[in-house]
Amino acid sequence: MKRLWMRLSLVISGLILFFSILPLFAFLVLPEPPARDSLPAENSATTSVSSSETDASSQASPPPPKPEGDHHFFDPWRDLPENLLSAFLLASVAGIAGGVMASWFLVAPISKLAHAANAVGAGDLGVRVEIPNSSQEIDELAQAFNTMAADLQRAAEVRNNLMADVSHELRTPLTVLEGNLRAALDNVVELDEEQVANLYQQTHHLIHLVNELRELTLAEAAQLPLDIQPVDLIQLLQETVAIFGPLAEEHNVEFKTQLPKQLPLVDVDRVRMRQVWHNLLANALRHTPQGGAITVTANIYRGMVQVSIADSGDGIAPEHLDHVFERFYRTDPSRSRETGGSGLGLAIVKAIVEAHGGTIMAKSAGAGQGSAFIIMLPVTS
Repeated sequence: MKRLWMRLSLVISGLILFFSILPLFAFLVLPEPPARDSLPAENSATTSVSSSETDASSQASPPPPKPEGDHHFFDPWRDLPENLLSAFLLASVAGIAGGVMASWFLVAPISKLAHAANAVGAGDLGVRVEIPNSSQEIDELAQAFNTMAADLQRAAEVRNNLMADVSHELRTPLTVLEGNLRAALDNVVELDEEQVANLYQQTHHLIHLVNELRELTLAEAAQLPLDIQPVDLIQLLQETVAIFGPLAEEHNVEFKTQLPKQLPLVDVDRVRMRQVWHNLLANALRHTPQGGAITVTANIYRGMVQVSIADSGDGIAPEHLDHVFERFYRTDPSRSRETGGSGLGLAIVKAIVEAHGGTIMAKSAGAGQGSAFIIMLPVTS
């Protein structure tokens, strides 16, 4: 009975039955017409009179008048239309009243949804509608509307944060460039080799940031060009770990690998997947203090290749775990661009992994207890 079409069917069927049965009921309850050969009771005594006397008396004088209460007999041409008209009027009133009530119950939730939709169209993304618990279709529509409104609100917040973060990230190096170049043009200072190198570093950061934003946008739009080939992830991981080996020694961080001798091949873009390992290892090295360790493991889990990069560094608080893959998100807002990166590395990693049909998740026992990033990739079919 939660289906709207079932309720409408019952209402319409009820009205049809009401219109059909009520006239029939009115017809059936009418008084039965008396038998044509029956006579009034007071004339029953005259039946003993001979027929000849009766004929004679009937010819001599007119018949006596019938009693007042017995003159009304059933006349179908008169009584049936009157009763049908009364039944029709009564059924019409009942049908209109029932239709108005049914329409009110059905239209009220839809009217609320219409007002809420107009509010969303006007920019009020925080509006929600109450689940009416009336019919299954209306409930599903209200739930879908609330979900849509929540997604729109979240997307608007992400867009606003993105614009603010991008403007902030671009403003700093551009301000440095503008100030130094203005000072040089005004002959306030002469640019020596160190200052030129600083300006070059700022332009390099701008180019790197723009390229990362472009890659992230293409990956999220499923338009990132990928050269998919069967790849041995063990070899790719070993090559990337070897590149970070000298940098880890410089920071007094130990690299540990727990890799099997062989894993099933996976269909990936070798360059993009190397970028994933590079970003994850750089992130782990950035957040691991001296004397810490970074562990890289790989195995088969539920028919997929699972790769884990874990560190013993800063860790991630529980309230940050769901946001670490967002653009420009930093668990420690006090970190600058130089110490905390651009804030796009993990977002790019997630976009590339999902573009390969895989998943990535972050785990941490809490702040100061290290963290792990686990990637699942489908094996080559």
